[in-house]
Amino acid sequence: MKRIFTILLSLLLASFLTACGGQTGLQDGYYTAQAAEFNFGWKEYVTILVKGGNIISVEYNAENASGFIKSWDNAYMQTMLHTNGTYPNEYTRYYASQLLDGQGEGSIDALTGATSSHGTFQVLAQAVLEQARQGDSSIVFVDTAH
Repeated sequence: MKRIFTILLSLLLASFLTACGGQTGLQDGYYTAQAAEFNFGWKEYVTILVKGGNIISVEYNAENASGFIKSWDNAYMQTMLHTNGTYPNEYTRYYASQLLDGQGEGSIDALTGATSSHGTFQVLAQAVLEQARQGDSSIVFVDTAH
């Protein structure tokens, strides 16, 4: 009887560990993925904050060599808005909110006029999610050429 109990307990424990082991949860902390190279003078990045295994904050933006943030550039915004119908402060928030809402599980819809940034965002988002799964808070530099 003791042997049967041990076997059943072992099977129960093994099935529990298998079920839990398949999950790749996000570790709490701040994580950043950044483009390895500047593209048209900007280096894009995604930073997430994970707390309790959930993404609670997402920042997507780009900076130039002096550290100036792309979505703060009003002249660039006006030019892009008139030629593309969108601008950095709009599309960066749009993509970031989709990642936050989907918790890294859903697809990210492209915004017309910001398809290049959409591709870059997807690459950076996957990299930052992998960092969060591993619990590695070092900045990961990613080849975003697409």
